[in-house]
Amino acid sequence: MMWLTRRFLSSIAHRSSAGRYGGQPGLFRRPQYCSLPELEPRYLQCTCCWRSRVPVAGTLDFETLDSTLTSTSTACKDDSRLLDDCYTSEQRDAILQLLNTATLSELAGVKLLRGRKSLNIVEYRTKNGPFKTLESVVNVPLLKHKSAVTVFNSILNPVKKERKARIQLVKFIRPEVDRSWLEDASSIVSIVCGTNKIAWTHVDRGMTVLDWQQLECPNFLKGIYMASAYLNDVSTVVSLLPPADFYIIEKSSISVQNTALFPVMAHMRTVEAMLFALLEPRNLPPESNLPPRVLNMMRSCVGRHFGLMVGESRTSGAQTVRQLMAESVTQKLPRINLPPELLVKYRDYFQMGSRRAGEELCDALLQAVAFFELLSESSG
Repeated sequence: MMWLTRRFLSSIAHRSSAGRYGGQPGLFRRPQYCSLPELEPRYLQCTCCWRSRVPVAGTLDFETLDSTLTSTSTACKDDSRLLDDCYTSEQRDAILQLLNTATLSELAGVKLLRGRKSLNIVEYRTKNGPFKTLESVVNVPLLKHKSAVTVFNSILNPVKKERKARIQLVKFIRPEVDRSWLEDASSIVSIVCGTNKIAWTHVDRGMTVLDWQQLECPNFLKGIYMASAYLNDVSTVVSLLPPADFYIIEKSSISVQNTALFPVMAHMRTVEAMLFALLEPRNLPPESNLPPRVLNMMRSCVGRHFGLMVGESRTSGAQTVRQLMAESVTQKLPRINLPPELLVKYRDYFQMGSRRAGEELCDALLQAVAFFELLSESSG
């Protein structure tokens, strides 16, 4: 910036000294042969903070300009005071108090702190200790200057959205569960049933995939739906599922009005009922006040979250999963973190024209991502 400013001013000064202007020193001078008024002083804004102003008109010479730019650049590099000077001491204390003591769910209730940002704040203060200045908050990943100002103002002027959050939560989870239970979950298992297989994805709160696989179920949609045969297949799957705080089962959107698909609907309901029965703890005392461990998530809601709905029908999520897998490798903070071994294992499953049947795997992963993202959005 200093070099460009000098070059610009040098060209103006050179043209001014050609004889048209004379008399008093300075960047802009009074014309000798006319009576134009003095020009108003103008300023250049510092590109570091966009606050400090450097005068470029009047009686400023190049040495003064050089020293002014140098001092301004030094001040901009002193970031410890820029954000803090925008607020009173009482406001700074209120902001730092919340950022240093709020839980993950409380942080998610602040504007712009939904999802990954609130998790980054907790991880940063756990590793580096409490925030001592407002300017130190910009060291948190995904929180830069403009975002930090919005967060600070939201803390000082909170907007209550509890009613809207409850409505959103009801839309995608059945049965209704207090949001605090869901927010405290360290991991979930997302389960999707198909016509001949069951797929599941185990994802933790940090959006890291811990397990992702599917199992063929040879007795599905065979003969007259023998209960013992179905139970054998579903029990085998349940024995392989990892432990988690909640098991989220996809709720099929097949309409009862479509009689042609009634056998498929009956199959889905049978498998769903068996999963609920085998995964839900039995004989819990009434006074235990524990939430249900097995929940339904609406298939259409997941489809809308990822833009996969065409009218009332949901299209394939293979392209979306391929994008998530690519972002897991190319982005520093992807929506979902996939371990290298799973990326290698499934890299060819979701290609266009692939014969590998990966729709259930796609849906299980997308349901897990949508669960945490919708939960985070509803918390704000």
